[in-house]
Amino acid sequence: MAGRGRRTWRDLLAGRARKRKTTFGSEAELRGAVLRLLDHHQSLNDLLLEVEGSVKPAGEAPSESLIASVLQEQASRLGVPPAILAAKIATTNVEQICQASASHSQGPLLSLDQRKRLLCLLQTVEDLLANNVFCRSRFCQELWRMKDPPVLEAVWHLHRGNILGLGELLESSPAVPAVVEWLCSSLRGLCELAEDVELTGDVELAGHLLSDLAIVFLQNGFQQNWEPGRRLESKKISSICHAVLQRMLTWVLDAVGKEKQEDISVLQAMKFWLNIFRVPVYQSAVHPDAVQQFFRHTLTEVLTYNPLLKVSDAIHMQKEWSFTRTSSLLTTLYRRLFVVLGVKEAVCQLQQVLETHEVNWQHVLSCVSTLVVCQAEAEQLFKDLLSQLLLKAFESYDMENLITAFLIARQAALEGPAVFMPYSEWFKTSFGNAGGQHGSSKKALVFLFEFLSQLVPFEAAPYLKVHIMYPPFVPTKHRSLLLEYITLAKTRLADLKVAIENMGLYEDLSSTDEPVQPQGQALRDVEKALQIFESTRKIPTSVIEASIFRRPYYTSWFLPALLQPRVLPRTPDARMAFIEALKRADKIPSNLFSTYTQACRALREKTQDESKAESDHSKEPVEQLKAELAELKTLFVDQAKHKDVPAQIAVISDRLTSILGHSSDENEAATSNSPIQIDISAPRLEPSHQPVVDLLLTSFCQNLIAASHLNPPDRQGPCLSLLVKMMCGHRNLLPALLGRLCQLIYHQALSLNDAHILGLAAFVIHLSESRALIPAVEANFGISQPVPGQALSILEYWNCLLVCRTQESFVFCMRFCTAAASYLMCKYSSSSREDLSALLPPGLVKKLQYLVPHLCLEARGILCQEAQTDPIWSCLSCPSLSSRRASLSLWRQARFQELLKEKAFQLSFREWLLWELEVFPEKDVLSASERSDLGCCGQSKMWINPDILCRLQELVLELGCRQKFFAGCRDSQRHFLFKILQERLKDRKAGSALGKELWRQQELLLHRRLLVGLPASSLIMTCQKGRRTVLDCEDFFHFVNSELKNSCSRGYALPYDITAHFFRGLLNASLDCEEPAVVVNHVLAACQSQCPILLPSAALWWPRLEPVICSQWKRLFGAPLAEELERLREQHSSATSFLSSGAVFSPSGPPWISAAFLHCTIHQEAPRRREKATLERLGSGTEQARLAKLLVSLLFLSLMDLVSAKIAPKEGVHFQTALEWSLEILQCLEDRSVSWPPLFHPAERDPGKSHILRRAASERHSRLLPLAFYSLTPGFHHELLTREQSFLYMALDLYIQLLQLFVEGKDLPQPDQTAQSPEPTEHGDPLEVISTARRFLLGAIPRCHAQSFTSIQPLLATCEKLDAELAATLVHFSRPSTAMELDEELILF
Repeated sequence: MAGRGRRTWRDLLAGRARKRKTTFGSEAELRGAVLRLLDHHQSLNDLLLEVEGSVKPAGEAPSESLIASVLQEQASRLGVPPAILAAKIATTNVEQICQASASHSQGPLLSLDQRKRLLCLLQTVEDLLANNVFCRSRFCQELWRMKDPPVLEAVWHLHRGNILGLGELLESSPAVPAVVEWLCSSLRGLCELAEDVELTGDVELAGHLLSDLAIVFLQNGFQQNWEPGRRLESKKISSICHAVLQRMLTWVLDAVGKEKQEDISVLQAMKFWLNIFRVPVYQSAVHPDAVQQFFRHTLTEVLTYNPLLKVSDAIHMQKEWSFTRTSSLLTTLYRRLFVVLGVKEAVCQLQQVLETHEVNWQHVLSCVSTLVVCQAEAEQLFKDLLSQLLLKAFESYDMENLITAFLIARQAALEGPAVFMPYSEWFKTSFGNAGGQHGSSKKALVFLFEFLSQLVPFEAAPYLKVHIMYPPFVPTKHRSLLLEYITLAKTRLADLKVAIENMGLYEDLSSTDEPVQPQGQALRDVEKALQIFESTRKIPTSVIEASIFRRPYYTSWFLPALLQPRVLPRTPDARMAFIEALKRADKIPSNLFSTYTQACRALREKTQDESKAESDHSKEPVEQLKAELAELKTLFVDQAKHKDVPAQIAVISDRLTSILGHSSDENEAATSNSPIQIDISAPRLEPSHQPVVDLLLTSFCQNLIAASHLNPPDRQGPCLSLLVKMMCGHRNLLPALLGRLCQLIYHQALSLNDAHILGLAAFVIHLSESRALIPAVEANFGISQPVPGQALSILEYWNCLLVCRTQESFVFCMRFCTAAASYLMCKYSSSSREDLSALLPPGLVKKLQYLVPHLCLEARGILCQEAQTDPIWSCLSCPSLSSRRASLSLWRQARFQELLKEKAFQLSFREWLLWELEVFPEKDVLSASERSDLGCCGQSKMWINPDILCRLQELVLELGCRQKFFAGCRDSQRHFLFKILQERLKDRKAGSALGKELWRQQELLLHRRLLVGLPASSLIMTCQKGRRTVLDCEDFFHFVNSELKNSCSRGYALPYDITAHFFRGLLNASLDCEEPAVVVNHVLAACQSQCPILLPSAALWWPRLEPVICSQWKRLFGAPLAEELERLREQHSSATSFLSSGAVFSPSGPPWISAAFLHCTIHQEAPRRREKATLERLGSGTEQARLAKLLVSLLFLSLMDLVSAKIAPKEGVHFQTALEWSLEILQCLEDRSVSWPPLFHPAERDPGKSHILRRAASERHSRLLPLAFYSLTPGFHHELLTREQSFLYMALDLYIQLLQLFVEGKDLPQPDQTAQSPEPTEHGDPLEVISTARRFLLGAIPRCHAQSFTSIQPLLATCEKLDAELAATLVHFSRPSTAMELDEELILF
């Protein structure tokens, strides 16, 4: 009654209730009336569908209970249990629903109407189950009694709705074969429907259906052994599940051999079934061991399916079973099986099957191909397997193991040298020496040759040639065995019409393709002979020998191939020169040569048309290659698809083979005798090769850049390595590839952008990684350089391309080498130092040692003692960061510094000198003064100053100083040089103050350059004091304190050039003293009081200064460093260790020197360590008094940086950073109640040692201390006003100085008029600074102690002139009646 378009019973009853008032007295009477009505008018089959659209209002009895009541009433009349009756009725409904319409045959899926009716029925059955009015077991029996089996989707809905599990249904089946047939036919129909475009909406449903059924099959067929608590299912269910999976696998495997004949829709249907081999299908639903067992069982079934092919068939046909030619169904199945099994388990399973079963050789060998192509680890595993097979074969003289080994080795070699060694190499390795398994006895030799002889009738020509050209090792006394085999093999070659006499000069013996006809091989021989002649200008020996000993091949094939008619170029090329050389040597008959020249003239007019035809002909394969490379990129950028990359690379390799032809350089002998010829001065590429090489390089670079946006190199997988390895496997591609790299790196370097450089650098690394596949290179430099005496390896070849002659080439080479080394260290970050050393080209590392100190001042002399945390890949791949920073980041890596200790990476003096001589003086990257400043490189312990003449002069001066002796005391004499310089500074005529200041700065700069240009020892005088020779630095100290100190922009440190010059001069001058170490210690100790700025200068420049000092001291004295120099080195080492590794900072010596080293180290090496935790760690292991002085000194140096940020922003100090650091130090001082205001007192008020730093500061920085002081107001504590009685005097004095600077209009920094300064306005505008200071004083005065006002009286008069209001406030609160404690705390700051 609830059919389409009619209302349900609930709607009818509700409508009647609205129309008239009920006549029934109770609900029971109403229910009885309804039951009687249903008994006379309602079909029970339709009743179970009466739930459509029903809604259960609150308080109303559900309609399902009404249906249950009807069923019970009917069952009582029929005399059957209600549950049995319900099961029968449900079965009848299911059968009616599953009946197809007359116009359509019923498939495995329901129509929309059928699905809707079934869901209604299932809802009712669920409620009947809840009321215990339904029998599952009877329902199973009734379903199997149906005329036709139920639709697969209907069974799935029963299973998914927990009404009737598929396992329970299968267990109750009366006939196993019928059930298996029904399931298999339904599953095949489901797979076919899933790919039907008209049923697109059902694809997702079909996928869920297939997944659920697969789970059931595995749970009941493979999982019993893995769940101890699980009920052991009947053997019937297990056999059904096994049979269904086996039948479906057979359905797929039957189509493997007929894939080309099958309709595309059938193949798509089978691929849909293969979705059951996806791992996510079984996650958390099936025990992992059960999945493993199922996949292992499937692999065994595939390998042993229909084993009809014989070994002889495999030998003959295995070429057709390579990866690219294998059915996509089979390769897809294999790859999904390998995901679960893993490569090691797969190889083990393959070995076990080979030992225990009859196998299908096509499936076995295609499995081998898929493994070596798609799994990088498979190569070594198969090498181990081959060794085991050979060992077993010769131990028991078992032919089966031996033929298995040969088949596997040949099949793996079919996929190219990028994934497995060529067959010729394997054969030579296995049998070419006395250590092979065959060399143990005569019996083993007889066994091997008997086997090889049995293969002969089935062998292809290339394998026979390998056996002949690289025969097994045979002792002399058994030579007859080998000769018999060779005779037999030559006979077989003759049957194949392949004459060994016609074998080419450079024939590829590893190729497994059909034998190349003599014409084709002769063309290849001609090309190779031309390459050799072009590099040596001599007729190759192999050609001369062929003209004598192999005359038939030479005259019948080689000469016709060489003398093919062509349009001769106007300028004779290598081919014409080669032909002319043969003609002069009487190696070309006159009539043949005459015929050749006439034919060349006849072809002159046809050149253009033939060239165009050739271009059109080659276009199509290149376009196919381009499409395959584009597909590779889509796989590469999606990490989930990386497993498909090896297969795609195999396809690309196949495309390259179709374009370039098969390689002719795999033969080891030919490779060693015929290196690749590259003309560095003008590299030439074949016109057909250049677009191919450009496509490959572009693809590599694009893939690298795209992947680097998602992951760093160490998480990109081996895909790029496999791509490059595949390219190296095409030996005839390598000349064009290396030639193109020469064009790009050597000739077009300046046109390359960052992405090009990064991509090519990574490509070079992967080429070097595959160097075993690349022959030697003979580089021809034209007339500018001679030809090298021997061929270069690929690692040495890069040195020829990376030349440093001009400023631009210096920068490019540093960028390229940095990119290459950084990529390798990131790509193989988990590799050991030995592995990295083997992969990294030494030439690139040596170039970096030469280039980085030239272009990066910070790198000169850096010895990286601690691991740096800067991520070198992020520095390299971020476009916003400079290449210089990337180079420094790499240079500072501890791991890179460790690599430099390897002997192979150490830069020799000869190499450095040769590179220096290549530099064009007019285009040098360094100026003359910069080259003078270039110190020594600590890593290589070798001078890197190219101005050799100047250094030799200094050495001569040092030798002269050893022999000089100054008699008499010179204490009363002044240094003539400084006397002249100071008198010159006084000669300035009157003028404006600004003009005088500018002149003075210019003059001091000239004086500094003059001092640096003179020998370093000229800065210091030697005199006789008693019997001892001592050093007199007083004049130099005075000149520094009075002049040089005030011209430095850093405030507390001199420039590097004058600092280094002083230390070099100190060491040189100490040569004249009896005890050089004692004299040096005395001078440095005197610096602390007489010229303190020299020691902070040494702290600032110590990373560059240390290697200069240590190298010179060792050269001059060969003894341990002087005590004071060693103390300076310990200070820097302690600061570095404290910041990088958390060590305790407890250096010896004055605290202010320790503070200088710590401050400079933080600024240079760890700018991000300016945090409170760093200051808190200073307290550990340091006594409080020393810690207080250290912190006060740190505060002063930080304030100097704060001032420098305003007056010399180019020094690299950021104002806000310096301010925040100063406030952190101030907070630390306040927490420890350390008195710091004396820092700002004039020296005459507190002449303590804390003011040594005040004497080290320049006058301008000292005058600007008020600016720094009032920048610290946010960190001043309330206790200062009462704890420091002199605080008010100091604050008022600094405020007056600030006002005076403003009134005088000098020194105080002006605001940025261009609004480009990143600093806040209040830190730049002098008026804002003064306003801040005034507000602070006005708020602080009422809180000061009464005694604080007694000391300010001398300042009141000046203050009244500059700020009368502030002076009046001071006078007011200095009165006794006013200076009392306030009841309310004022907010001062």
